[in-house]
Parts: sequence; structure tokens; C-alpha cells
Amino acid sequence: MKKTYKIEVDCAVCAGKMEDQANKIEGVKSASVSFLTQKLKVEFDDGADENEVMKKVVKACKKIEPDSEIYL
Repeated sequence: MKKTYKIEVDCAVCAGKMEDQANKIEGVKSASVSFLTQKLKVEFDDGADENEVMKKVVKACKKIEPDSEIYL
């Protein structure tokens, strides 16, 4: 399953770091963060609990940029 989320990120470097971290989360098949469009696209592994996976993604992204927002 693929989903797109609105994200608020302040710089392209942070967006790249967030993308790298999101791709390391168990249950994420692939993730991409676009600074220009302020979008986070996530493809989940088959059978992954989307809500639990996104909690981990949000936590990882907040470590990089604490004032970022991901609208679930």
C-alpha cells in the first residue's frame, strides 16, 4: 500500500535525512520526502500495520527536525 502525507520540513538537507531514516523503519518498503512539494510518500510492506509504522516514522523525523510536522 502506498500513501502520501503532508509534511512541514524547513530545509532540503533535513528532508534528505528524514527520508534516509524513514527507509530504515521496519514495515517501510520505500519512502521519499520532497522538500519542494512538502510531501512524504510511503510504501508499506505487505501486512505492515500502517499506523504503528507511521508512529515510528514520525518519531525518527522529529529527532532530525523537532519542529517538523507530518499530518497523518
